[in-house]
Amino acid sequence: MSGPGERLDQFMGRANAAYYAGRDPFADFITAPEISQIFGELLGAWAAVVWQLLGSPDPFVLVEAGPGRGTLMADALRLLRRVAPACHAAARIHLIETSPRLRARQQRALHGATAVPPCWHDTIASLPDGPMILLANEFLDALPIRQFVKRAEGWNERFVHDSRFHEYPACLPPAHPAVSRVADAGDVLEICQPAVTFMQAVVARLQHQRGAALLIDYGYDAPLCGDSLQALRDGRPADPLRDPGTADLTAHVDFRTLAQVASAVDVWGSVTQGYFLSALGLEARAEQLARAVPAQADEIRTAAARLAAPGHMGRLFRVLGLSVGLGGDMPGFAGRRDGNATGNERI
Repeated sequence: MSGPGERLDQFMGRANAAYYAGRDPFADFITAPEISQIFGELLGAWAAVVWQLLGSPDPFVLVEAGPGRGTLMADALRLLRRVAPACHAAARIHLIETSPRLRARQQRALHGATAVPPCWHDTIASLPDGPMILLANEFLDALPIRQFVKRAEGWNERFVHDSRFHEYPACLPPAHPAVSRVADAGDVLEICQPAVTFMQAVVARLQHQRGAALLIDYGYDAPLCGDSLQALRDGRPADPLRDPGTADLTAHVDFRTLAQVASAVDVWGSVTQGYFLSALGLEARAEQLARAVPAQADEIRTAAARLAAPGHMGRLFRVLGLSVGLGGDMPGFAGRRDGNATGNERI
């Protein structure tokens, strides 16, 4: 080969940019809001309680990062309109989304959902001033990662060339929280600088304007997780290094690093998604819906189990909360503040 090839994060960023620009990603995977309306409803209820704990500011900025088809926000707003009309009226909807194709889908999904139409942003930096409640579901997993492999002589970094990995000696980014972790020969350390940068922006925003943020994604809360890079093409696992732009590339989210980055604000969790949703009343809401629509009762219960059961999304996905100025415990975490969750919560 004539050179080192492309650093993994550069390859992943280029591949995903082409993928999202050229096709509907939801043809390849399904997210929690698409599995059941209960997911968005519970997050809407969570936002209403958090809004009250913030002193019921009017107006406030309700943000979703990576809103997909707009399903989560539509379900949350429908719940707020019904059970928390004052919160619904105070909410100003802002969506962080760069894809024109997905923005159009979101606009259709949210048409008429609020008196003040939603606004779209490329980054968190352009959000208006005011108290903020931010939701981010499966937003961080698609951000580009770098991979480092521990060898006897030190760390090597992975590059991509001709659909294969190649390693070259490299130094770990000195400012990243993960660099102090103990690793054995052969261990893989993944570093996602865009996720760190996003968290730093959220923390800075909360420090100056107060509010709360909820981040939900598949990931881990442990020192090292190994190689988690994966790809989905036509709904099936695929080689992430082949045919860039034709598959969705993702990696597991390092919640321990995110919690460390956010240490200047109140940190809640992380906890498993199953624990979090159960604490918000998932089972009770599923039974309520099942009784209301008997013909779909089995489907409703199956969808709820998929969201929370340990063998499905319940343990694979984790939830992290951030806050400043909250007048009480953040709902869904049962007092698990400042990263003191063990990761072994019963679901």
